[in-house]
Amino acid sequence: MPQSDLTAPLRLVTVIRPYDWGSVSALPELFGTEPTGEPQAELWMGAHPGAPSLAGGVPLNELIARDPVAALGERTAARFGAALPYLLKVLAIERPLSLQVHPTAEQARAGYAAETARGIPLDDFARTYKDASHKPEMVCAVTPFHGLCGFRDPAATADLLDGLGVPGLAPWIATLRGAEPARAVREVFAAMLDDAARPLRAEIERALLDRHDGDQAVYGDIARAYPGDPGIAAALLLNHVSLRPGEALYLGAGVPHAYLGGIGVEIMANSDNVLRCGLTSKHVDVPELMRVVDFAPSEPFLVEPAHEGAYAYRPPAAEFGLTRYELTGEEAAVLPGGVPQIVLCVEGEGRLGDELTLRPGQSAFVPAAVPSMLLSGKGTIYRAQPGDFTM
Repeated sequence: MPQSDLTAPLRLVTVIRPYDWGSVSALPELFGTEPTGEPQAELWMGAHPGAPSLAGGVPLNELIARDPVAALGERTAARFGAALPYLLKVLAIERPLSLQVHPTAEQARAGYAAETARGIPLDDFARTYKDASHKPEMVCAVTPFHGLCGFRDPAATADLLDGLGVPGLAPWIATLRGAEPARAVREVFAAMLDDAARPLRAEIERALLDRHDGDQAVYGDIARAYPGDPGIAAALLLNHVSLRPGEALYLGAGVPHAYLGGIGVEIMANSDNVLRCGLTSKHVDVPELMRVVDFAPSEPFLVEPAHEGAYAYRPPAAEFGLTRYELTGEEAAVLPGGVPQIVLCVEGEGRLGDELTLRPGQSAFVPAAVPSMLLSGKGTIYRAQPGDFTM
């Protein structure tokens, strides 16, 4: 097997996941590559064993395991072991993603251990927990980007449901207006997903199919994308959030969400644990989702970047942070040494020292053993790194 030098940046060979919600053309247009004719949904950059990037011909997770201190630095290796703590992606969303939630670290460990003890293979369709990690995540919009995030104030949801003109919704509307907020959301969400609600869900769907503008239009789009799916009704309980390019949204454990459209750079803890209840052809696990979801209404958590020569996004996650550089070709930025970094070019060109040039869609792993170096060029570059361990 080829050996890789951990004292210099390493160009990554990456994997694109062809999930059915992905765009056939968005990533090829962004990166100047040839379309394959199939959806290109997620470009993965990192060391998750499900689809590790190659660095010098070696899977990045194996490369890190050979010399964790050189790859990650003493501090990162001490905190996270011989594993890169984050996973970087580019998402290209043509149709809504699944209505989903991510577990806490404790829930992930317990769920992974339980499914392993029952002998469920990691690649089994019915497997819910793919690893033992939690999965906080943040998405930074590259193009206009929108999605559903967190439960809306139940009184506002009652008004939204009332506007559908479906008489059978009256008991749910009354619960949303009269009960304690978290309890109201729990009761209505559970009722919406119950098989007994199938006829009422069909009425909701028919009402939404005619909605092409106003507050209900986004839910009409979901109904048209996933006919007959129970997640259509449940989606009505969530906030709709729109991001302009450069804006970022953070999602912690238990927050229900579904991305709906656009291109974004996403960073998360190094995990693939997703619990789904609808809007998907993948495995759905409603009982487990109901156990881990946070029913307290909440506003979307937008991350405001600090701007000191670059845009630094620092969400409340120990595993990751993200920096966006808008290089003009006039001044170089200094990348620190001592931490494991992935550098991604989205537009234009970026140069790592005198050693490596990145063009759109290309990325590199910078091991912790690499000293500080200059990032130059002209274009939009993202840099992933571990977060603040004191959180």
